[in-house]
Amino acid sequence: MNLEQCIVREIEKSKSISFARFMELALYAPELGYYEHKERVGRAGDFFTSVSVGSLFGELLSYQFAEWLGDDSSGSSPQILESGAHDGQLACDILLRLQRGAPDFFQKVRYCILEPSIRHEQWQRETLKQFSNVRWVKEWTEVEPFSGIIFSNELLDAIPFHRIQWNALARKWQEMNVEWTGNQFVWTLNAISSDFPQLPTVPEPLADVLPDGFQTEVGPSALAWWKIAAGKLKRGKIMAIDYGLTADEFFTPERSRGTARSYKRHHLGHDLLSNPGEQDITCHVNFSAIMEAGESAGFQTEFFGSQSKFLTSIVEKNQRSGIDALDRKFVAQFQTLTHPAHLGARFKVLVQKANLLI
Repeated sequence: MNLEQCIVREIEKSKSISFARFMELALYAPELGYYEHKERVGRAGDFFTSVSVGSLFGELLSYQFAEWLGDDSSGSSPQILESGAHDGQLACDILLRLQRGAPDFFQKVRYCILEPSIRHEQWQRETLKQFSNVRWVKEWTEVEPFSGIIFSNELLDAIPFHRIQWNALARKWQEMNVEWTGNQFVWTLNAISSDFPQLPTVPEPLADVLPDGFQTEVGPSALAWWKIAAGKLKRGKIMAIDYGLTADEFFTPERSRGTARSYKRHHLGHDLLSNPGEQDITCHVNFSAIMEAGESAGFQTEFFGSQSKFLTSIVEKNQRSGIDALDRKFVAQFQTLTHPAHLGARFKVLVQKANLLI
């Protein structure tokens, strides 16, 4: 059975499925989904990431992680947990820098990768085979509360989300579900069910002017991920690096069709239903909602800003600790990671900590 047949069979059970379910199958169906294929990132793939720029991104994160974990006075072995590690290259860059630059600290660090995909775990084990301090878990239930860092890079935007559309006459949202016509997947509008996740608040002044057909996204699974992650930290920080917006930035005229889009061979598209398994599907992270989820779990927002600002601050703090800002390779990679026209402004960094944590 191919991926299209798998999705059609799912639709036939109830005539339509949520876009979140469609996206889950299109991206993550075992052996068939988009992310089950390795060559998706970099010049020869469909999109660039900070990791594909070179090793500098992971090296800079290693400096920041060492600082955070070095300030922990709990006495326990420091632990780093990464979720969404893809092929393990970012973990490799982080660990190599720690091994070479802080060997005593490296000996104490335990690195854990949360990875539900069997195929991804195989890639990661191959990439990280030189390290003995890495372990894998498949789900959060295998993670005991610990002191350290939980982080993700370009994960939250790829967690399946729902799509909704505004009905101006009824002044309410409708869910955009997916049907099969016999030869293609198409959108269909459905009433919001009673068990639907929390909808975006539409104040009266906005409801008066919000155009009919305005579309946006709702990501309850990303919020759930953040809350669960926060609940696993006794002491430490939780960090996400992703492209996203604050809540009010979603409701602008230029985003009347939402922020969801597809990527294939470095071309941005808006036909989310075509070629399932052959294109990436993503949307901007609602960082306001993520921040609120962390704060409701007892965490405080320590940093929220551009990747450029975050990485620049690491360099400024650590130039005396071995970062050679004059190295040509460093300069080229750093410019790409921080330049507003490249990755510097597009990506945001959110760091939260608990009141009495690191």
